[in-house]
This record gives sequence, structure tokens and C-alpha cells, in this order.
Amino acid sequence: MPHHTPLISTIVVGLVLAFAFGALAHRFRLSPLIGYLLAGVLVGPFTPGYVADQGLANQLAEIGVILLMFGVGLHFSLKDLLSVRAIAIPGAVVQMASATVLGIGLVWLMGWSIASGIVFGLALSVASTVVLLRALQERRLVETERGHIAVGWLIVEDLAMVLALVLLPAFADAMASASADLGSIMLSLGLTLGKVIAFVAIMLIVGRRVIPWILHYVAHTGSRELFRLAVLAIALGAAFGAAELFGVSFALGAFFAGMVLSESELSHQAASETLPLRDAFAVLFFVSVGMLFDPMILITEFGPVVATFLIIVVGKSLAAFAIVRLFGHPNATALTIAASLAQIGEFSFILAGLGVELQLLPERGRDLILAGAILSILINPFLFTLLDRWFAKRDTARAEAKAEAVAAEKEAVAAEEAAAAAARVPLPVTALTDHVVLVGHGRVGKFISRKMAASGTPILVIETEKHQVAELQREGLPVIVGNAADPEVAAAANIKGARCLLVAIPDAFESGQVVEQARRINPDLPIIVRAHSSAQEDHVMKYGATRIVMGEQEIARAMFAAVPDAPRAPILSSVEEADDVVADDQDEVEPDGSAAAPLSHVLRPEADADEAGRNAPEQGPLGQPADDPGR
Repeated sequence: MPHHTPLISTIVVGLVLAFAFGALAHRFRLSPLIGYLLAGVLVGPFTPGYVADQGLANQLAEIGVILLMFGVGLHFSLKDLLSVRAIAIPGAVVQMASATVLGIGLVWLMGWSIASGIVFGLALSVASTVVLLRALQERRLVETERGHIAVGWLIVEDLAMVLALVLLPAFADAMASASADLGSIMLSLGLTLGKVIAFVAIMLIVGRRVIPWILHYVAHTGSRELFRLAVLAIALGAAFGAAELFGVSFALGAFFAGMVLSESELSHQAASETLPLRDAFAVLFFVSVGMLFDPMILITEFGPVVATFLIIVVGKSLAAFAIVRLFGHPNATALTIAASLAQIGEFSFILAGLGVELQLLPERGRDLILAGAILSILINPFLFTLLDRWFAKRDTARAEAKAEAVAAEKEAVAAEEAAAAAARVPLPVTALTDHVVLVGHGRVGKFISRKMAASGTPILVIETEKHQVAELQREGLPVIVGNAADPEVAAAANIKGARCLLVAIPDAFESGQVVEQARRINPDLPIIVRAHSSAQEDHVMKYGATRIVMGEQEIARAMFAAVPDAPRAPILSSVEEADDVVADDQDEVEPDGSAAAPLSHVLRPEADADEAGRNAPEQGPLGQPADDPGR
């Protein structure tokens, strides 16, 4: 049984054709928006075949705008909106004024009235909400600084359009007769501003409490279906109430509803629930725009259409770019804002329709506005594609320049090091042979060097600290300044002809490097290294150390050997002068809390425990001079 169902047929035909042409556009690497617009042209009244109900299509498209702005509000807090007010308010005002002046100039050239020029220019000054947000969302820019500025700019434009739509009837009366004076115009303006302020205040004061509470209540029911329904009711209800009670646009009402809900932890879930419907109805918006376009105007009004298109794409963009740059933002931000605003949309259609109804704008002007809107929406994805390529090229150039700079810096450093190496006087090789090489002259190193000097054993110290080097030179001990892991320093110390190597530095990593270098020069050299833990012992041993001295173990041996009548075990074989060791270890505390290694374990590993037990109680403690921490 046949039924007359214009609503169903409009939705079905619109979505099916939008899908078909959107997929075709994607196949040719074009924006799907182009396919949606072409679908609208095909079902419009200016092409043969099926003609959809344009009134229904416009209403369905408005639902898409509401859900789109509601979703933006969910990701756009009041703090974000206030953070861009310094640029969004003056920027939007100046850019709209520039576009209006350009529109008045074009209308003047065509011989129309100033009133027509004002309406025409205002219609060209405001960007499409859907187009701008779709472009930002595709590039994930909504939550960036550029996105915040663009959306804030758009909100200011929407507020300005609300005022324009309210004041236009009074303006038409003033132009038609003298019945409407300046006072009536100011009264209309004051009432409009009062309604907008009242709406914003109610949303921020009452809405911030009521809307999140409603969603939390529904969420506790555990019903996903009720939650989805609540989100849609809030978005559509807030938009409808804003328009009916306060005279603001559907889009603005939905935006503030989403913004007050963004402070709730349920905002992300609310956004995901509205996403499918939002995208579907946003597609119908582009279909409805395409239905308004008469392709013949491109032939009959070619010159004015081109001029209108240039005002939208070039004039508005240059004004926006200049304003953003004047506020100190980089080129990337300025170009993004300029491209975002290089189109017109739903408010332009509404303003043009009202202008024709009030006889302020001829129908020819509305056709030019529609043609400019269609062409600017068609070209907008290409502008962003060009921007994307420019950004990619710029980023690549910056990366290459940075890589070149790093390479040049490395080459310069290498050249400096080579020049320094060429200019450096080689270290003289010591004449000592069969000597002990001591690395590090901290507390442990000082104890060793003094005992060596007292015993007449030849010793050479390798040290990096200037004050330690100066002290060694005052004492008349041979010293080499440098890193013992440096092949030149190791060669100058005559590691090849040394009796043994004592590594008294506390850093196990550095000790491993020293041992590795010495082992390359002299594979048979006895190398004795201090350590503080089993991990350090394992690390140094793998590089070729002969013996490891651990402070805690030596203290334990000395204390055991000092106990009267204690049994003498072979394990206590290296505690000569135990009292000196204990006293020194009490003074010297390493970074990990361990004590320094005693000298007896280095010089006389063959000493027996009985001798250590006899000598230890008879010797007094030797207080070692203070030294740098960790040495």
C-alpha cells in the first residue's frame, strides 16, 4: 500500500546518494564533503529527476549542526573559551568587518543599495560551523591551541549573527521609513544582548549543576539505552530551549550544553553515544546545501560569482591571517585559522533568506551567496590538503636542517678534538720500572702512597683532581694528571714495566675501564681493585682484575683477628696493621655506606693471622686526613 512519506524518502535518498558519491570522492582521493554536496545537487530542484523536500532536509541538517556543536562543547571547557578571548573577540570582529566592507564594495560596483551591501557582506563574513569543525576533527585539531582559537572565533561570529538576525527587521523598517529611529534599534539590541547574557548565565549557574546531575542519575540505572536517550534529550532540548526562549541559535545552545557537561567524568561517554547520529545528520546538512545550488548561475553570473568566491576565500583568509600574526601567533596557527574561515554556510543562508524576505537583498544576491558557499565548501578541503602538504614539507625541512646541524656540530667537535690532539704535547713516559701504579689518591690512595713511600717501594700515582695533584707534587711523589683509562696516560705510567696496578677509585664503572686498558698493555700484570658489593666485584673481574678488596670483609677479618685467644683461621691471612685499617675505615665512608679497603690486603696477602693478631692490639690508630666524599 503506497504511502506519502517525504521525511523517510528525504532521509533515505539523501543518505544513499551521499554514501555513493562520498565513496566515489574518496576513491579519487577527494574529500567526502564534495560527494555529499553533489548528492544534494542531484536531489535539488534545479536538476532533473527526484526532488527531495528541501524544508525537511534543512530541518534534518539543523539536527546535525546541534549534535556537532554539542560534541564540540563536550571537548571545550569554559577555561578553554576564556583562554582565547583575547584573540577570538577582536579577530572575529575585524575579520567580519573586513568581509562586510568587501561585500559592500562588490554590491556598489553592481549598482545595488547600501542596505543590500550590508546584508550581502555580513552573509559572506561568517563561516560554516559544520565545515569548520569537520575540517578540524579530521586533523585532530579541535583540542589544540589552533582548534581552540578557531572554535572561539566561530562562537563570536555566531553571537554576532544572532544580533544581526534580531536587528535586521528593525534595520529594514528604518530603511523603509522613518518610523524606526535609533532608539528602537538600540532597544532591540539591548533586548537581544540581555537574552544572550541571561541564557549564558543560566547555563553556567543552573546548567552546570542540573545537566551533570541528570546524566549521573541515569548512569546509575545501568541502562545504556536510557543514557543515550538522556544525552540526546539534553543536546536537542538545550538547543531548542535556547532558540525558543532566548532567541539564540540552535548551535549556540547545544554548544553551551556540551560545555557545561564537559566538566563531568561522563563527558567522554556522552560524546561516544552521540557520534553515530551526529555524523549521519551532519551529512544531511551538506546534502541540504547542495539542494540550494543552481549550476546555471555559474554561467549567467560568472563574474559576480568569481568576485564573491574571492571575497570568501581570499579576502577573509588574508584578514584572518594578518590578525592572528599581529597577535604574535606562528604561521602554522595563522594559516590554519585562515583556511578554517575560508568558507560560508548555514548562517549565511539564513541571513540571505531573511534579507530577501525583508526586501533588503535581491534574489540575485541570495543566489550569489549560495554559489559562493557551495564553491567555498568545495574548495575548503583542498586548502587544508595544501596546508597539510606544506606542514609536512616544512617539518621534513626542519628535521633535515636539524640533522645537518647536529652532523655539522659533531664534525666541528671532532675537528676541534683532532686539532687539540695534534697540538697537545705527548705525555713523557716515566723512567720508573718495577714500580707500583696507583690510580686515585683519595683517603684510600693516600694511605697506600704513604705506606709505599715509607717502605721505599717505587710508586707512581695517576690522579685527575688538581688539589690532589698539587699535594702529591709537594710531597715529591711522581704523579701523572689524567684518566688512567686513556691509552696515552696508561703508556706514560709504564704499565708494561710495572710491578702491579692498584685501582683505589670507588667507581666500579671507571675501575672497569682502567682495568680493561691496563690488561691490553700488560696481560700478566697483577691488578688489585677495590669494590663495595658483589655486583661491583663481578663487574670489575670480567675486565681482568686479579684480586678484589672489599672493605667490609677486611674489617671483619681484622676484628676477628684482634679478639684475644681467638682461633687463628687461614681466612684471616691479610690483616697487617689492622688497627690502622679499622681507624681509617671509620673515617672513610663510601657513598653506599661501605668502608675502604685496608692496605695489608694489597701489600702482604701472604701474612698469617697470628702475626696480625699479635700486631693489631699493639698499634695505635692512624687518623687519615679528610678527603673528598666518595674518594
